[in-house]
Amino acid sequence: MKVTVENKKGLNKDLKIFIDKKTMNSYLDEKYEEIKGTVNLKGFRPGKVPREILKRQFGQAVFNEVLDKVLKDTTAKALEENKIKPAGQPKLDLKTYGENKDLEYIISVTELPKVEIKSLENIKFDEYLVKIDEKETEKRINEIAKNQPSFKEAPDDSKAKNGDLVVFDYTATVDEKNFKGSEGKNTQLTLGKDLFLKGFDKQLIDVKKGEERTVEATLPDNFPEKDFINKKAKFKCKIISVKNPETVKVNDEFAKNLGAKDLNNLKILISKQINDEYKNSLDRLSKNQILKELEKIKINEIPENLIEEEVKILSQGMSEEDAKKSRKNFEEVAKKRIKVGLILNEFGEQNKIKVTEQELQAEVQKQLRMMPGQEKMVMDFYQKNQSALASLRGTVYEEKIMNLIKEKGKSNKKEISKEEAEKILKQSQKQELDQELKDQRKSEKKVEVKKSSENKTKTKPTKTKSADKKSKKVSKK
Repeated sequence: MKVTVENKKGLNKDLKIFIDKKTMNSYLDEKYEEIKGTVNLKGFRPGKVPREILKRQFGQAVFNEVLDKVLKDTTAKALEENKIKPAGQPKLDLKTYGENKDLEYIISVTELPKVEIKSLENIKFDEYLVKIDEKETEKRINEIAKNQPSFKEAPDDSKAKNGDLVVFDYTATVDEKNFKGSEGKNTQLTLGKDLFLKGFDKQLIDVKKGEERTVEATLPDNFPEKDFINKKAKFKCKIISVKNPETVKVNDEFAKNLGAKDLNNLKILISKQINDEYKNSLDRLSKNQILKELEKIKINEIPENLIEEEVKILSQGMSEEDAKKSRKNFEEVAKKRIKVGLILNEFGEQNKIKVTEQELQAEVQKQLRMMPGQEKMVMDFYQKNQSALASLRGTVYEEKIMNLIKEKGKSNKKEISKEEAEKILKQSQKQELDQELKDQRKSEKKVEVKKSSENKTKTKPTKTKSADKKSKKVSKK
């Protein structure tokens, strides 16, 4: 194989590939030998079919298969030998080819630009650690305890009041007719929450254990039997027990019920939970700082085909007119995204960062935990959509790169309180919103300026026409 690099224009290159007919024929010979042992033709023993017969039967198919393989293999080899990383799929232009002929073709390729990443080791960013006050942890634990009330049996003559738990059996009728779901056993209601039917709780105030009481309530709009919607139903209730709420004691037993070893362990877990709630958002701030720094790194030329692809993604779902108006703005965004992507990818390659199958599966499991009850659906989605799995692999890859940049970079570590974290995040959100509005106004202003210039140019042709008429008249005279 002979490779000649020609027509160098910036990132665009043409590679002329030449493979002599002797080499091409040897590839064909190998293929015919391969199929010889698999073909069964009437009148010939397996493996004994003459080449001429095989050629007559399968010649074109064999040549096309060999040509495809040679093009694929030699293209990859030519790019690798010339240290060209293509930005997109190279275009092939066949010049000469055929049986018993030399193969000559041109590879037109846009290569990825050279990226300098030494400065990444000096990159600066803020790294936050939220220090959770012990009072904050205790407050969160008390809130959990408050939302998990326990009840104790009230004395038999005790009357039910708001906040008490009433346990009862009931039978219900509408116009003295039974309906589906008209019976209930051991139904439990915490009075005052009004969770059963509107106004039902109020009518159980003052009931005692063993008492029977009839309660009237209107069946709701979402009642399963349509004929009974908004009808008044009578519920004959037999009170089984009345229970008074009691304060949950925050102790080791309470902690164990929540899955902790003891109360001290629960405090550690809750403190970590609160920290994690802020950590993810603050880590995003650190990441955004790094990405902004990466945008400052100079890359001389961004491949046009990559810009075009990114603009298409950005303008998805937009009308042709709106996409055209936003084209310039999209190009700026596309260039920034591509530049950052190229830098991260180069850093990943130079540091030999890979995503293992175990890391990918761990990320899938993380996604499953985020959607409880829908685990099977999520798993099926990733198993059936290789592109989604590839996207997830890309997310893990980027995360590993960012973590290594943080390790090698210069972090400004800051220990902050929960209140300070909230203030920083609020300020960051405001800055992002202000920037979005600024970009939007900038884009609108560009459109207005464009329209204004278009209107001006529209008035000019009429003047030109009149001038043309005058010049014609002068020439006639």
